[in-house]
Amino acid sequence: MRGAGDQLTVGERIAFYRRRRGLTQAVLAGLVGRSEDWLSKIERGERQARRLDVLADLARALRVTIGDLLGQPVLVGTDRAGHDDIPAIRDSLMSPRRLSKTLFAAVEPALPVDHLTRLAEAGWNDFQKGRLGKVVSVLPTLITGAQAVEGPASGPRNNGWAVSARVHHLAATALAKVGEADLAWMAAERAMSAADQSEDPLVLASAARAGTHALLAVGRYDDAMALGMRAAEWLRGRAPDGPAALSLLGMLYLRSATAAARRQDRSTTSSFIEEAERIADQLGVDGNYWQTGFGPTNVRLHRVSAALELGDVETVLNQPRLRWTPHLPQERAAEYHIALARALSMVARDSDSLEELLAAEALAPELVRHSAVVRETLKTMYRRSSPTASKSPALSRLAQRCSVLE
Repeated sequence: MRGAGDQLTVGERIAFYRRRRGLTQAVLAGLVGRSEDWLSKIERGERQARRLDVLADLARALRVTIGDLLGQPVLVGTDRAGHDDIPAIRDSLMSPRRLSKTLFAAVEPALPVDHLTRLAEAGWNDFQKGRLGKVVSVLPTLITGAQAVEGPASGPRNNGWAVSARVHHLAATALAKVGEADLAWMAAERAMSAADQSEDPLVLASAARAGTHALLAVGRYDDAMALGMRAAEWLRGRAPDGPAALSLLGMLYLRSATAAARRQDRSTTSSFIEEAERIADQLGVDGNYWQTGFGPTNVRLHRVSAALELGDVETVLNQPRLRWTPHLPQERAAEYHIALARALSMVARDSDSLEELLAAEALAPELVRHSAVVRETLKTMYRRSSPTASKSPALSRLAQRCSVLE
């Protein structure tokens, strides 16, 4: 189901996996507590399965991942010569040197820690500018380098463990964006393991964000919320005062709020966002400490995305437009436009939705073109447009760029 040729809607994928498992519509609907009529309409495209908690239930019943139902994005890191960097990332994460530091000690010279740190920060900069292809292409080198600077010889507080945590955090976040949920989880586990060894509370709190990203990507919302809250409580008593700690603490609450919204827990979502807002007020500005992009504007963005997850479309559309400061990542601004596009599409304001998607693409083209959410929104709009009238040229061109059309 993966790749540029995948033109199926979510409903069609549900039907595909249902038939492959030999289930009737009545049986599958019963497994997720829905009616057969509801499932029939979902599969025929007469209604949309918008809530991720519902998709998570369907995925569990069908024994597939949420990514299988959403449709994996077109693989990034594949150039015209056919080179694909995702297998190289998998190879670096599954290198046998990971199995034993003793057996594979000093097999190859390690990059200087300072040099690897600069490469990792450059990778984070590219990610925040939406350059997913560039990030994916450099991850194999970064991961291999990070593994080489780990180890007892470095000492527990050596920066080698800290930079390894940062590299694997970047890998987890980027892999989740491109639909590689299993690899994202593997990278997140490595990030938190290295962060434990660093004995730096800020490194561990940052790595916990990677864990929440990976858990959200595989639909484990309760676990994502539990991890975020555990890390926030742990950080409060150990981190030094300052904007970096506040930013990490605030983002842990926002990630937990996302998890609560996806499990349709309104009161918990609201309480987490309110706590993040208090922390943002204490910080006072929009900053980007530890690549968090945390501040008052990011809190408002999460209010929008949480309302969308909870199905409060009118709330999203009635919110004042957010204004972006230079400190905020382009990736975050693009995600805001994508959220608005989804909401507008839900109320059939397709021309306005298209404008938001084009605005997002102008900020971060690769992020848009490899987003499963964008692809599904475009498919809905394209199929909804009148078959007797000519399709919008702008819609058709964007659909082609996102590999939605044959």
